[in-house]
Amino acid sequence: MASGNILVADDDSAIRTVLSQALSRAGYEVRVTGNASTLWRWVQAGEGDLIITDVVMPDENAFDLLPRIKKLRPDLPIIVMSAQNTFMTAIKASEGGAYDYLPKPFDLKDLVAIVGRALSQPKARMTRETHEEIEGMPLVGRSPAMQEIYRTLARLMQTDLTVMITGESGTGKELVAKALHDYGKRRGGPFVAINMAAIPRDLIESELFGHEKGAFTGAAARSIGRFEQAEGGTLFLDEIGDMPMEAQTRLLRVLQQGEYTTVGGRAPIRTNVRIVAATNKDLRILIQQGLFREDLFFRLNVVPLRLPPLRERTEDVPDLVRHFFKLAAEQGLPLKNVDGGALERMKRHRWPGNIRELENLVRRLAALYPQETITEQLVETELGFDSTPIGDRPAPVSNSAPALGGHAPLDLEGSTLSMAVEHHLNVLFRSFGEQLPPAGLYHRILREVEGPLLSAALAATRGNQIKAAELLGLNRNTLRKKVRDLDIRLMRSPR
Repeated sequence: MASGNILVADDDSAIRTVLSQALSRAGYEVRVTGNASTLWRWVQAGEGDLIITDVVMPDENAFDLLPRIKKLRPDLPIIVMSAQNTFMTAIKASEGGAYDYLPKPFDLKDLVAIVGRALSQPKARMTRETHEEIEGMPLVGRSPAMQEIYRTLARLMQTDLTVMITGESGTGKELVAKALHDYGKRRGGPFVAINMAAIPRDLIESELFGHEKGAFTGAAARSIGRFEQAEGGTLFLDEIGDMPMEAQTRLLRVLQQGEYTTVGGRAPIRTNVRIVAATNKDLRILIQQGLFREDLFFRLNVVPLRLPPLRERTEDVPDLVRHFFKLAAEQGLPLKNVDGGALERMKRHRWPGNIRELENLVRRLAALYPQETITEQLVETELGFDSTPIGDRPAPVSNSAPALGGHAPLDLEGSTLSMAVEHHLNVLFRSFGEQLPPAGLYHRILREVEGPLLSAALAATRGNQIKAAELLGLNRNTLRKKVRDLDIRLMRSPR
């Protein structure tokens, strides 16, 4: 049976009652109060083995009280609760020395489990840097998925653990990596980012590790690499799944031994950087295909962090929209209001381009429309037919849809593209009859559909890759790599 004395401070009597009952059933002794002054008096008297406190109380904010508690009793674990579920709330809780942060509403079983872990840890004095108050909010959203990300980031801020961020294009992987740096103990050092998909494969090693004069044709002088640029700070390796095997081997050596050599160099160079990697691919599949080293994966995947696509956190759309309109106004565009119908229409969209697509939409609405209030009709005009939720789309007209395999021209402004894809999939599945589809169906369909889709988008934009990438909701570098890998012939734009 658990044991220990828990001090609970919350100005909501219902929450005090619920917590008291749940913790008492778990075997703990519980004292509750509705104000910070009583909690502080108990702490001064040496009472309590653990504190659970709300942030906002009638007489004092818990973030003002935390430093005094940690100074007087640094070994006392503190769990902070808050209905102000933002990234900065989690960061402030971590910086104040809290053991953990829980957004309201929370699961009582989770809380009791956290209490048990906190009380079972050996007592140890914790020292933390005094952080400056940092204004602004780099991450936006109050959904449960984002709350879990905030909690994880708060725990990682004061560590040098290697982090692997996964998520679809446009979910904000670099933004999260930058937050880890800006609010962590390396924030005084540089943050250096490199996108593996944007650099020619034969130049990646030189970009990462630098090269000596004469190391290869064209190396007229010594050049420093990203590791040297990031010394003392954070190196963000974006699209790590596109790193060639030779560079993977050298990166593994750096992670194992903490040193590297420049291209053409002999003397090992010690390095002191934190590695944060990111990918929109499934690295385990790449490992099975022999395209990614398994030992490197485990070195990078010390702390996995998955960013959800926007369609899994649509409750965050209103906050994101207001945030992007504010940013647009700060950059000189008119400040807009958004009515409820417009927000609901945005929440129904699938957002294949994720947050990047939403930000682009907001900028278009701010720049192109004189109306002060953005309505559902304006949003519908911008999103168009392809954004209609799948359940609301008309049934495919299979007899009139062109075959994708023939790369027939597709009308990207209308319903032909979606009908063609559905028709192609229907034909493919009917070909299996009553037999189960063969293994690897996902990749087979992707190969058959992706090439014609990209070709059609490029044809519709007359070979303009920037416009095609925007049309598809893809990163321009991602589109360029796919065009190269799929050997898609480009139509040159007329001069």
